[in-house]
Parts: sequence; C-alpha cells; structure tokens
Amino acid sequence: MRISVTVRFFTNMIATLAASVVLSSLANAQSPQVVAGEYLVKFRSARIGSADVSQKIMGKGSLKGAFKSLGIYHIALKPSDEQLGIDQLRQDPDVEFVEPNYILGVPKVGNDKDDKIVSGFSRSEVEQMDASASAVNGVGTYSQSAAPTHVVDSWSVATAPNGSNNIIVAIVDTGLDKAHKVFKPYGEVSGVNTGGTGALWINTVEANGHPGVDDDGNGFVDDVNGFNFITNNGNFYDDDGHGTHVAGIVVGAGLNILANPLAVSKIKIMPLKFLDGNGSGSTANAIRAIYYAVDNGARVINNSWGGPSYSRSLHEAMTYAYNHEVIMVTAAGNYSKNNDSTAMYPANYDVPSNISVAATTDSDDLAYFSNFGQGSVHIGSPGMNIYSTIQGNYYGYLSGTSMAAPFVAGMAAMALSESPNMTGYQLKNMMLAQSDADSHLNGKTTSSARINSLKIVQAAKSMVYTTAYQPDYSPNYQSQDFASSSEGSSPKGGCGTVTAMLKGAGAGDPLGVLAGLMLLPLIVWMALRQSAQSSNPQNQRRHDRFKMNSEVRVKIGDRELVGAMNSISM
Repeated sequence: MRISVTVRFFTNMIATLAASVVLSSLANAQSPQVVAGEYLVKFRSARIGSADVSQKIMGKGSLKGAFKSLGIYHIALKPSDEQLGIDQLRQDPDVEFVEPNYILGVPKVGNDKDDKIVSGFSRSEVEQMDASASAVNGVGTYSQSAAPTHVVDSWSVATAPNGSNNIIVAIVDTGLDKAHKVFKPYGEVSGVNTGGTGALWINTVEANGHPGVDDDGNGFVDDVNGFNFITNNGNFYDDDGHGTHVAGIVVGAGLNILANPLAVSKIKIMPLKFLDGNGSGSTANAIRAIYYAVDNGARVINNSWGGPSYSRSLHEAMTYAYNHEVIMVTAAGNYSKNNDSTAMYPANYDVPSNISVAATTDSDDLAYFSNFGQGSVHIGSPGMNIYSTIQGNYYGYLSGTSMAAPFVAGMAAMALSESPNMTGYQLKNMMLAQSDADSHLNGKTTSSARINSLKIVQAAKSMVYTTAYQPDYSPNYQSQDFASSSEGSSPKGGCGTVTAMLKGAGAGDPLGVLAGLMLLPLIVWMALRQSAQSSNPQNQRRHDRFKMNSEVRVKIGDRELVGAMNSISM
C-alpha cells in the first residue's frame, strides 16, 4: 500500500511538473517580439484617409505612417490608453484588421559566441582576407564560392552591359557601405577602369536636384541612391555589415568582384536600410522598404531576414510586389528547422513570385544550419563560407541562408537582363526548372535542386520574346489574435495551448522532443486513471487536495526552463 501511494505521489508530481515545464518553456520560445505600443491597422474602405485615422485615435496616440495603396496605417498608442484604443479599433466596422508592429531580424548561424559575423572580424583577419582577395586578378574567374554553379560559364554567354539592360535589385537589409570600391562609379581612363563597377543605383532626379527637397515627388527627400527607413533620410550607411556582404553577392553573380581592374556591372543595387546595427528592424519599416522598391523601379527584392510571426500587413506588401510583377527572394532561415511545420516569414508567404532559398555547401549538401521544407522552401543555393564585400573596402567570409538568397537574386537580375518581359512569377518558375537536381535536397525543397547560373542565362536568352504573364493571386490571409503589448504576448494556458505549442515546435526541435517525452507518461497515466475510474466508482478521489506550490528551474544548454507545480492529490 505504501508503495502504491508513493508511486501515485511521484507520478502526479512528475506529470504536473512536465506539463508546467513544457508550457512555460514553449510559451517563452513562441512569444513574438513587438515594438511596444505600435500597431498596423487595415481599413475596409479606400475612402478612409490619414485625417480619419488620426480622428479615430485622437487622444490615445499618433499616426506614424501610411501605406495608402494598401489601406494600411501605422499607429502608436499611449501605454495608458493602449488596450482601450485596440478594443475600439477592433469594434470599429471600418477596420479590417489590427496587428502589432512585429520585430524582424537577421538570423545568425550557430551560437552567438561562434558567430563569424562581419563586425566580429579582427583587423588582422580582415587584412589577411583582403590580401588573399587582391591576389585574384582574373576578370573571368569566380572565387566567392566553390560550388559548381557554372557562374563563369554564364558570363561567357550573357549579353554585355549596354545601359539598357540594367536591372535594379533592392537590398532590404542593414544598408550599404557605398564607398567600397565594388560599388563606386565606373571610371575609365585610356580604356582601363580606375573606379568601381558602377553597381550603385542612382535616382537621377534627386541626384540632379536640390538638397532637402523631394525633387521627384515620391515622398522621400534626398533618396539619391537609396533610403534609410529608420532615420528617414538618404544616409543608409551599413553599421552592421550584413547588407554590404549581401550586396556583394548580388553583384558577384554577374562579374568578378575581386578582379583588378573591375568590370562594369549591369546589376544595379538599391540599398534600403530597415535593420539597425544589431540586425533588428520593424515590420512597418520592412513594408515601407518593399513599397519603395516596387514604386521606384526594382525588379528584384532580396530579403535576407525574417521572423516567426505572421503579419498580414507584410503579406499584403508582398502581394503588392507580385501585382507589379516583382520577384521576391527570401532566406529560409538558419535554425535547422522544417519551415513546413515551423514557419519563417517572409519565406513562408505563398505569394507566387516569392522564392524561398535554402543554403547548400560546396559539395551540394544542405548546410547544417539551413532551414528546409518540401512544401515551403523552393531551391538550394551556396550559403557556406561565401566570400564577399564588407565595410571599409574589405572582403570577408560569412555563412547563412542570408548569403544563399542574394546569389539567387543576382541570377534573377541576370535573367531579366536577357528577357526583361518576364514577370516575377515566370522568372521564379523558369529558375526552378533550370536548376541542377541534387539528391541531398530530396524532401528538403520543392525542386530538390540547386541553382545553375549557366542554365538560367541560356533559358532567359531563349525567352527574350516571351509575353508577360502571371495568374491572379487571391491571398489566403491567416486569422490573427493577440493581446496588447502592455499585456505581454505569452499564450494563455490550457490543454489546447499545449497541443498548439507542440505542433509549432516542429520536427527536429529539441524542445519539441523534450516536450513529447515528458508528456508521454502524463498521457498514459491520465488514460489509465480515466479507465480505472470509469470501471470502478470506488477509485474516484475521496480526499481533498493537498495544496502545494513550488517552482523548479532546469538548465538545458543556454536556456532555462521554468516549471511551476501547483497541487498534487493525497
């Protein structure tokens, strides 16, 4: 009898602790990051304007921005009036949806201590890299990656730059060091280039206009080469290094960025900074950057960033890009996750011109850090130890799907140079079809293939007279529910929460595996207990509960799981 009571005591204790630990740890893991007090509001009627929005939130906050073509407004509410303001907007028949201004970021590879991020390079490391780069002088060589993508072969068949085949690629990222020699203007003296590749996009109206004046009337002042959506000016200097590295990969898809002298680029880089020096930025600024890119002539938009939170506002911005025939290239993520079960945005948006990219190695294996997904990640691209530009006129190595995506973006620009009539939808499908089968990507991407530069350029040249086409797209917007940022964003408790969290953990997630193992005894015990009670009423509880409150902390790696045990039966 004593043994039975003891077993029941510890069974109850372990089951309760397991459930508490799983609930607490997974809730913390799934909590979205938001900009406190800021929201994006979509109105049903196009007749609603900025003045109407300001009137609706009068006294409770302020209007920070508007995306009029999307009918979306960016607002900030006072902490004291935040919940009241949200409740009123939700009940307003003019409002279609309200969502937080989520925080997005650059996904890092591995643990922070092991990250070889650009800002982490020592001066000696950078100088050594630059010395090795200077040793590469051949114009017809490619040394940014050793993967068999046939880059140099594609250059030999591509049409030379002629001024009319320049394709603009928007780099929505941390900015750009435009003083780097790769992005400086092309300068020819006696037939020899004395400058850079001329890859930096130039807004000629603003460049020839007046400082402090919106000369082209696009709503942005002094956007001569791009824009900074954090400080709202034309200074997009890269204080992180990520954007500069990404830009060098895009340009490198069309020429050797390590050559001396450099050749002229037919890919134009439009730097749009929305991520700060920590690689962090808001959904509102990401939307502003995408909106700017589309409206100012970008045919390709590279997005080497993301987050776990679905945003309908961002989904609509990408739909806006699709409707304007722009291709979106997105990084799948660096968490070794299956995006089919654990979504990463914007990579997971089902916009038909969105191409999600996984990272591969020089030997065509899936990189150890890369996210994947048979139904949501489209193609593999080199993303391991990629050599590219960094601030201060240097070069350096970085790894990540952040590096894999811009190579695809660069090849998309090369294809559009040959066949400018293609829509983003046509271009995406052509690139997936003209790729190399890779058995390592079977079940990991929709194409089971890695990008091939030569095949893409050859196919594009054969499609020069292709008629532009893309199907109508009716977005399947997800429903949203959230608390105000002042209430926090952790999910509420309950059995349904456990189920949702376990589903969200995804295959291969250590927390998901831990949760399953810890919940298994609880599930078996509850089933046996229910069966026993149903067959014999004497097994029903006859004593009051013994109340007991305690907290248990378990350290797993660099994460701490917290479990609260509230009660057990005597």
